[in-house]
Amino acid sequence: MSQNEHRTIIVGGGMAGLTAAAYLSRAGHNVLLLEKNKECGGLLSSFHRDGFTFDAGARSILNSGIIQPMLNELGIELELLDSPVSIGVENDIISLDSETSLDDYKGLLDRLYPESVNDVDKIISKIEGIIKDMAILYGIDNPNFRDLKSDRNYLIKELLPWLGRFIFTLYRMNRKNEPVESYLGKLSSNQSLIDIIAQHFFKMTPTFFALGYFYAYNDYRYPRGGTGELPKAMVQKIIEWDGRIQTGTEITEVNLSEKKVIDRDGNMYSFDSLIWSADLKTLYRILDIHDLDEKVTRKILKQKELLLSKRGCDSVYSMYIGVDMPLESFNSISNGHFFYTPSKKGLGEVHKSELNSLIEDFETKSREEILRWLDEYCQLTTYEISIPAFRDPALAPEGKTGLIISMLFEYDLMKRIKDANWYEEFRIEIENRMLDTLSNSVYPGLKEKVIFQSSSTPLSIATIAGSSEGAIVGWSYESPVPVVHNLRKIASSAKTPIPNVYQAGQWAYSPAGIPTAILTGWYAARNSIKSKK
Repeated sequence: MSQNEHRTIIVGGGMAGLTAAAYLSRAGHNVLLLEKNKECGGLLSSFHRDGFTFDAGARSILNSGIIQPMLNELGIELELLDSPVSIGVENDIISLDSETSLDDYKGLLDRLYPESVNDVDKIISKIEGIIKDMAILYGIDNPNFRDLKSDRNYLIKELLPWLGRFIFTLYRMNRKNEPVESYLGKLSSNQSLIDIIAQHFFKMTPTFFALGYFYAYNDYRYPRGGTGELPKAMVQKIIEWDGRIQTGTEITEVNLSEKKVIDRDGNMYSFDSLIWSADLKTLYRILDIHDLDEKVTRKILKQKELLLSKRGCDSVYSMYIGVDMPLESFNSISNGHFFYTPSKKGLGEVHKSELNSLIEDFETKSREEILRWLDEYCQLTTYEISIPAFRDPALAPEGKTGLIISMLFEYDLMKRIKDANWYEEFRIEIENRMLDTLSNSVYPGLKEKVIFQSSSTPLSIATIAGSSEGAIVGWSYESPVPVVHNLRKIASSAKTPIPNVYQAGQWAYSPAGIPTAILTGWYAARNSIKSKK
């Protein structure tokens, strides 16, 4: 076996790992980042096909007072384009790129559910309050990414006046930690109205995080060239600061007593501190805890039992298509980031009890029953549609358009299908129904214009990203999350019961997203620096 010694090892090259590596290497520390795939980026990446560019992970990036300040502080020049959002139900589509967007959304709901206009008023009023709190929360540059010693103007005129409002916002935020479905249920008895709002989000998403998206939609940014340009820029900076990045390296063992990680080929890498920014359940599965102090061992085993009893959040099914239609065919319909629901009926029990029945009693269900459920699901679910060339026309050949069409989809159902040996056939059935639904509603004739199509499933995400249950935002909200989930305590999210080991990324803090993944990477780097001192 070959042996390489490095002071800090970072496992996982998503945005959390890249952030930790950037700040450590900039500080002059000896850093090696190990990534199992051929390229870094994790759930934030882009790929190319036949002249089209598609985003394989996030469709846009929420700035949150973090992304742009971090790029500025690291000296990374990356053009971030505005990424306006549209929302549509049936034939009614609105744009959320103006100060009147919430009024427009209220008008949309009033037109869809005239019998519930009083309920709509109550819901919009609550969203308005959350938007005001979000504006405080993300209204200034995050102080972690500003030099407070030299930037006195920011400190005195922005940060200090903001702190009081921030503390009260956190208090109100924590009072709205109830699942969005039950919260809306207190404001309306119209289940379709509740569904049409709630099915935009993962099951049992905390209310503040869910309804706060109506602020976030106006804070989306899109890197020129595709979302994958952000991790590429981070990689270049890390290398510039003499940090090392080694891709195609999957870690299969962490030996704590010897302070080494071992890859699939048997290569060993020594560390003084380890930052784990990959799947957290995987870390605890591959830990070798022999020869550790008994008290430490008990803490680790207790945390392992807790984490392995939990599961990842919802996953997604995504289809990537190139169509022989010009951009002009689509820009009269929506913006380039578009949430579309074909029916105002709402999913109801299709995504709850009916889905659970399919999974739990799978052996007793015929293919016809499963496909009937799929028919209804594809006709009622909410689609997230991204058109990269709307932001950057260079991302599609002239006269053609690339679309990314996604919907929430259950990992456990796909796993059952694969175990029953009709995975590829089922993928085709899903793609056809997605195309049929959109061709018969918002995009007439779309299916006939498709040049090529491909898709990724929750199983694809689990395999490629190494994410438990194909989760794209960390832990499920359907049971208490096993990590820090209070913004006031996010600084402690990087800590673990494992000596010399820190955690970062979507599994370290909940609710998770790109900005919070970056924050956890920053905190993990800071802890690593402190431990070396």
